[in-house]
Amino acid sequence: MRGYLPDFDVRVPASLGEALALLAQAPGTLTPLAGGTDLMVVYNAGRLKPTRFLDLSRIDELRGIREAAGAMTFGALSTFTDLRECAAVHRHFPNLVKSARATGALAIQNRGTLGGNIANASPAADTPPSLLAYGAEVELLSVRGSRRVAYDRFHLGYKVMDLAPDELVAAIHVPLPTGRGFHYFRKVGTRQAQAISKVCLAAWARVEGGVVADLRIGLGSVAPAPIRARHAEAVLLGQALATLPIEAAQAALLEDISPIGDIRATARYRSVVTRNVLGHMLRELATL
Repeated sequence: MRGYLPDFDVRVPASLGEALALLAQAPGTLTPLAGGTDLMVVYNAGRLKPTRFLDLSRIDELRGIREAAGAMTFGALSTFTDLRECAAVHRHFPNLVKSARATGALAIQNRGTLGGNIANASPAADTPPSLLAYGAEVELLSVRGSRRVAYDRFHLGYKVMDLAPDELVAAIHVPLPTGRGFHYFRKVGTRQAQAISKVCLAAWARVEGGVVADLRIGLGSVAPAPIRARHAEAVLLGQALATLPIEAAQAALLEDISPIGDIRATARYRSVVTRNVLGHMLRELATL
């Protein structure tokens, strides 16, 4: 059963200002629409409830990837193809390139957006673990002004975000890595693309003098929202590469995750595999 188009009201603003004004007129009644790749699955299944949408596709202010002042800024409408084809992203943020490649097929990568991947708030999305590992910030806009939220504080629960009804995700700011960096991304799924992840882990570490000076680990599909593995990070920070406490970090990881069982994997599978992927990442880190 497919959806019935007359049930849906779509507004198509020509500018960012017009979009924000429409959101402000009736907060919470318009759902922003970017690439629509997740939405169309629900629509084609006939499960999309009649909704008023705010189509952002004509708003050029939400596009583009820019590098300045020690950070890269990604417009919310940057597509996965944009990430894959940008040389600066390859140079600074290889995990983002890998996660973009792991998202759907080429047609999905051409339409799907970074902002939509965030605002759709799926715990199994592929780019959020990489954004968590890189310490990203989300820029939110409304007629009241702009504000930035650290991405690791943006998701508050399953499909719950620090996002007011009159706000749009406008951009994602990611600081440029410094020092001797280590990048790691691993998606575990039925396939590497065109499959929802069973477990996803991304990590970035800065090594100084053979010691883990900084570390962030992002996880997907193992909690109600994308999360940082803060307990595991705490065990590893300040440790020498030659004597990384891998088993202790794997044990601490159990305090970070709360996997569920579903059609793709059992909770036990996700728990075991997440620990195994963390161990693989740390053994690779130890070879630096």
